[in-house]
Amino acid sequence: MTLDNQSIWFLLILVMALSWLIQARLKSRFAKYSEVPMLMSGAEVASRMLQSHGIRDVKIVSIPGKLTDHYDPTTRTVNLSEDVYYGKSLAAAAVAAHECGHVVQHATGYAWLQMRSALVPVVSFSSNIVSWVLLAGVLLINAFPMLIWIGIGLFALTTLFSFITLPVEINASARAVKWLENEGVVSYETRPMAVDALKWAALTYVVAAIGSLATLLYYIAIANGRRR
Repeated sequence: MTLDNQSIWFLLILVMALSWLIQARLKSRFAKYSEVPMLMSGAEVASRMLQSHGIRDVKIVSIPGKLTDHYDPTTRTVNLSEDVYYGKSLAAAAVAAHECGHVVQHATGYAWLQMRSALVPVVSFSSNIVSWVLLAGVLLINAFPMLIWIGIGLFALTTLFSFITLPVEINASARAVKWLENEGVVSYETRPMAVDALKWAALTYVVAAIGSLATLLYYIAIANGRRR
């Protein structure tokens, strides 16, 4: 069974709508859980989690922006937004622990993270040129039909990267919740809140992966349409 152009357009619009709704829900959840007080700041939670796993060569730094938190394995830094770094809230604790979950993945050689890291150079290259290749492929589809398939191949790499990211993010959240619970950072009452906050964050990656797949199918439909 193949999807026609109308179905793919419907899927793309649906994904965009879901993305907007999930982003809005994510912001409201984090705003709500930012009002739940904790004894430690996000930076203190991150420091304690790394120490408990015997990791002492990773720096914890504050960066500007909201929801810009990430772990950078190339610089060995856990980068926390100011609200998370300084905030003493459940939201800050959950985000900080999640990012440190990536550090633990790196330290333990988590297979999905290793696969994702191996793809980073290739995907970075593909991302820089794929839009131009696809545009040229569409414009020159009759004169040079192979070009659009080259673009589709490059875009397929970014789609693959999006799907490989999913288990990496889900596993980091699972590690975060488990550590927060085992260390007594969250209680019986606050644990479900931490799970909920990280669930909505993970859903943004799910929608991004589905959106990438829908876009890939759209370009495949264009290429197949030309052949017919």
